[in-house]
Amino acid sequence: MSTINIDDGVASPPSHSTPIGSVGDVAKLINNSSKKNTYARFIVFLALGGVFLDAYDLTTLSYGIDDVVKDFGLTPTLTGLVTSSIMIGTIVGNLLGGWLTDKYGRYSVFMADMLFFVVSAIAAGLAPNVWVLIGARFLMGVGVGIDLPVAMAYLAEFSKFTGKANKASRLAAWCPMWYAASSVCFLIIFGLYFVLPKEHIDWLWRASLLFGAVPALLIIAVRSKFMNESPLWAANQGDLSGAARILRDSYGITAHEDKSVAQEQKKAPPKVSFRVLFQKPYRERTMVSGVMNVCVSFEYTAIAFFLPSILAQFLGAGVFETISASLGLNALFAFTGGLLGMRLAWKFPSRHVAIAGFALQFIALISLALIGHPTALVGVIFAILMLGLWLFAEGFGPGAQIMIYPALSYPTHVRATGVGFSRSLSGIGSALALFILPILQASFGTNMFWIVSLSAILPIVFLLVVRFEPTRRDIDDHSENGEHHA
Repeated sequence: MSTINIDDGVASPPSHSTPIGSVGDVAKLINNSSKKNTYARFIVFLALGGVFLDAYDLTTLSYGIDDVVKDFGLTPTLTGLVTSSIMIGTIVGNLLGGWLTDKYGRYSVFMADMLFFVVSAIAAGLAPNVWVLIGARFLMGVGVGIDLPVAMAYLAEFSKFTGKANKASRLAAWCPMWYAASSVCFLIIFGLYFVLPKEHIDWLWRASLLFGAVPALLIIAVRSKFMNESPLWAANQGDLSGAARILRDSYGITAHEDKSVAQEQKKAPPKVSFRVLFQKPYRERTMVSGVMNVCVSFEYTAIAFFLPSILAQFLGAGVFETISASLGLNALFAFTGGLLGMRLAWKFPSRHVAIAGFALQFIALISLALIGHPTALVGVIFAILMLGLWLFAEGFGPGAQIMIYPALSYPTHVRATGVGFSRSLSGIGSALALFILPILQASFGTNMFWIVSLSAILPIVFLLVVRFEPTRRDIDDHSENGEHHA
């Protein structure tokens, strides 16, 4: 049993309590903790739950867009607005969400963003006209954009820097969670396809959108009971006693505010600003992260969003076969690649894994461009395998690294801002792809993959030139001065 010493009527901390006077002290305690972090793991699970919902909402119209076009009699321009509205919303949400998360805390933003999903899912599913649908999908995108930066901050700040369940591995977990959500989305569409009366099969897209409100409500209920603020963010704001409490609740670590250090080094919380991202030493990291996000999102949209229509072209299949093939590819290749990415993330440098993934994607895209519209069975099988290769490479490589790289490149006070800025560029890439790819597909068919393949080469160039490695040292450990090089 620990003892409490009384000196001049003031209670001293327990003898085994560790003093903390900075963000670096909190980071060291988390990294060196040997206790089981059940509570911290639950917070990580909830953060991934938000990612699941993000992916579900972005996937729901990948099949249903054709029915939306029929229901509302859309022109190609309006179709582009419907499909890109959610991406435009994510751009706004990423910028706003990242800044708010660093300014006002992870907990407050995390608790608020689910309301966007509930309202937008219901509005989109019941949309009486195309303009309500566009507005609802934009609002849904804002929710997705807000959620991802705060979720990544939680994954990074409630994890150790080393070991199997380290920061990189848990950040990489967003990728298999994303593909799991995509697969669940197709499963739900698959189930609704049989549940809905044949004469009302055109309700399929509405039903799948409405279903998105259900998990959002469940997450709200669970988050309100179990979520906590990040101890690193609390310490960054000067709330060292709060950081100590969170360490105790989340990790079972007994710590207390080092008042002598705190009084000497007490400073106002760092100002949250996008300008910091373009100052030394973060400027090059921001460039690499931005290029990766734009290119990955452009590629992913070309493959994943148009996957059903691509499969329909290759297979000449109907609704049932197309949905089944989409589900199979996501589950067998993308999800499996994402699981591999979690393992690679704690064993190999982020840059190396990303470069390997981009290289395989380039091979897959060039192969799809060369094969065109296969008619022989061998050609069809090869084309589907190339789609699978692209999805597998995305899962273990670029898909995981676009979150790992920015989340571990910036310290706590600008982490969410950096992730949000990178993801806003990702939204620009997706919105651009959603708008122009239908035009390219109509004009060039599968030859559009020649253009898309450039998005796999450009990030490799930047990763080779800028040799910063975010997984080498913990940037929140102030004993390293936040500086580390490859």
